Amino acid sequence: MPRANLALAVIGDEIGPSLDEMIEFARSEKVSRLDMRTVAGRNLLGMEPAEIDAIAGRLRAAGIAVPTFVSPLLKWTAPGRGTSAGKVDFAFDPAQCPAPDPFAYAVEVAERLGARRLRIFSYLRYPEYRPDDLAEPIGRLTALAERHDLTLELENEPVCNVGTIAELRAFFDRFDHPRLRPLVDICNAWSMGERPTADDLARLAPRADQIHLKDRDVAARRTVALGEGDMPWATDLAHLLDRVSAPEVLASIETHVPAEPRAATTRSVAALRRLAREIGVTLS
Repeated sequence: MPRANLALAVIGDEIGPSLDEMIEFARSEKVSRLDMRTVAGRNLLGMEPAEIDAIAGRLRAAGIAVPTFVSPLLKWTAPGRGTSAGKVDFAFDPAQCPAPDPFAYAVEVAERLGARRLRIFSYLRYPEYRPDDLAEPIGRLTALAERHDLTLELENEPVCNVGTIAELRAFFDRFDHPRLRPLVDICNAWSMGERPTADDLARLAPRADQIHLKDRDVAARRTVALGEGDMPWATDLAHLLDRVSAPEVLASIETHVPAEPRAATTRSVAALRRLAREIGVTLS
């Protein structure tokens, strides 16, 4: 089976907080896809429909597609549970949603953006979590995804119950639905001290159609621009792309370098282009 190719995207607010900055960056760096999460520090799940429409209209006018609504769904405390999560980046209180059902509204936001992917999480981490704990919300979300022709992308996130690649594999060993796919973030696993095994990546790869890309300076214990850390990206990425079923994987830059977001994202885009050439795949 031929190695899958890559489609480049950047999470918009990793460039800067304003829509103007995101659009200008996309033009200057020849990036045609932005995954959307926040604008001006506000999560899109907390915005009114007219605000979403205005953002979507400007992106369309600029020739920019939105593959994924990078939503905060289930990045909050599970009902009836405490949490052992510490600081939560891009935390969201579902009470901030302007609609009574955040799940249905997230689907609406995705559709208004023209996104066919919806990122989700697994509740903030708590003791004695089991994958079965997610059966009810995952059931509701997959039903919505079927109705609206969406793909749900569950990301491994350190503050959530599914944080490592091994935990992501355990989740997908339990849940098998054609609308549900793993959003593989290898750097997030490294930040928890896990270097994913080839077996775990191989087990997830056939279902994967999206990855997040950033890098890790292990000694400094911080996230750095892609290509500037210790992660063996060429090896891991080739291993993953050799085993995916999809002909193309969405490679989304999630820089996580708040001290210099635009500059680090620029370097990350350049690094991904070099990496694609190194492993012999097309990057569109």
